[in-house]
Amino acid sequence: MNEINNQENDEARVCAVDFAFKRIGGKYKGRILWHLNKASILRYGELKRTMKDITTKMLTQTLRELENDGLIRRKLFHEVPPKVEYSLSEVGQDLIPFIHYLEKWGKKQLEKEENKIE
Repeated sequence: MNEINNQENDEARVCAVDFAFKRIGGKYKGRILWHLNKASILRYGELKRTMKDITTKMLTQTLRELENDGLIRRKLFHEVPPKVEYSLSEVGQDLIPFIHYLEKWGKKQLEKEENKIE
């Protein structure tokens, strides 16, 4: 019986990990969250300039996904031309320590790779 409970707990943990990675996984989501953390508030054009390798379509889609998942806030100003600002939500801010840890891990791994080449 204990083995069955352990298996159920493992499955629940995997589901939670899947849940998290579906929210922040992909090529751009973590970077967008990181840039919003550094700047507090960014407009669409500022994000586009910061992330030169992202297409307009992909940036729009990724921002929508992050907003739908409650990780960022989108504030629309009704003016001409329209102005939109993005910032981290409280839930998004909760992720920053983990993204910071991933940054440190990534730097360490990059250094190891560079040392292999030399």
